[in-house]
Amino acid sequence: MTSETKPNSDERAPLLRKTQHEDEDVARTEKYSGASFYGSVFNLTCTVVGSGIMSLPATLKLLGLLPGIVLIILVSFIIEASVELLLRFSKEGSAVSYGDVMAHAYGWIGKIVLQITIVIYSIEDVLSGSTSFHGVHHPGILEGWFGEHWWTGRAFVLVAVTIIIFIPLMFFERIDSAKYISLISVGLALLFLFVVVGVTVYKLVDGSIESPKWFPNVTDSASFFRIFTAVPVIVFAYVCHYNVHTIQNELADSSQMKAVLRSSLSLCAVVYVMTGLFGFLLFGESTISNLLSNFDTDLGIPYSRLFNDIIRISYAAHVILVFPTIFLPLRLNLDGLLFPTARPLTLDKKRFVLGSIGLVFISLVGAIFIPNIWVAFEFSGATLGGLLAFVFPASITLKDPHGIATTRDKIVSVSMIILAVFANLMAIYSNLSSLLS
Repeated sequence: MTSETKPNSDERAPLLRKTQHEDEDVARTEKYSGASFYGSVFNLTCTVVGSGIMSLPATLKLLGLLPGIVLIILVSFIIEASVELLLRFSKEGSAVSYGDVMAHAYGWIGKIVLQITIVIYSIEDVLSGSTSFHGVHHPGILEGWFGEHWWTGRAFVLVAVTIIIFIPLMFFERIDSAKYISLISVGLALLFLFVVVGVTVYKLVDGSIESPKWFPNVTDSASFFRIFTAVPVIVFAYVCHYNVHTIQNELADSSQMKAVLRSSLSLCAVVYVMTGLFGFLLFGESTISNLLSNFDTDLGIPYSRLFNDIIRISYAAHVILVFPTIFLPLRLNLDGLLFPTARPLTLDKKRFVLGSIGLVFISLVGAIFIPNIWVAFEFSGATLGGLLAFVFPASITLKDPHGIATTRDKIVSVSMIILAVFANLMAIYSNLSSLLS
């Protein structure tokens, strides 16, 4: 890291008093700055591609092929613009975390609001990979192979995965330590995608796939408002802002961060478009909100059960290995809320270990005893993702604490806020109407 990009306490002292996480971010940056370009791309890609990918085919079912694909690509550009705004204000204020940038604009209250948002959002992201949709039971892989036993049930599998995988991974102190895990996770996501594409192409060739819907069916006001529920779903699938600074701080050459961001978002956009397109083509109007749930039935091809298992195993393993990139910001921000004046977490091994174990335990209990939390997701997902991706970066730009925002920046920021507020209000209204009816 060069002297121009490496933060120091003298540069930051006039702006804000030094808090626990400023100390910790600086300590981590000074301790390690050797992350590679490709390792950073994989880590950021893993931050982006999580359980949200499973909702994209259902989004195209709602919007139709053409508007759905256009929206997926458009959101990727808006996300890139919002992250670049954060990075510009970070550089100007020598900030090394999303919280720092928020604090420079809105003080400690702004930072606390951001931390609470990240904690809730990250907990949902951790739980969303292990929850069922709408209370419908879909047999797990082990249950499908061996039948219903205590050792093929949800609770035992979650405990086993936690002990064997999550607990070892929770001790990563920096995100670059997860680069090989992220590489494997991205590879598994691509394997999942390639098999879905292969199955869809096979069925297209033999003529067993119906003609897709190109545009949404709008028949009344309810169906019109329901269209807007697609925006928060796609935004949720792209949110990565809470890990951008951590990845930049660890880069050997922090000037590469924009290239890392563009490479990662480009890869994610391609994966999202192909998953949405081929998933919707494969199942058509039978597409379920969680695409994975479609793969417990006969696909109408030879070796259908084998392909179902490959798809489900590869995706499940992908979601499991995303854990480190989600868990690190969750632990960091929750610790900042609970112990704002304590010494850096990475320097307090007892607090680090106890906090990590506590978070994993809470996540495990939540996944076991709250198997259906999608009603809550439909409402909070329609707000938290929009706050992190659009509202907070745009608000920082409009506040302009360093006087660097251009007229174009402010126009873009106002547009982001309008988009987020309007789409989220419409989505909340539609979800509430569906729930009450």
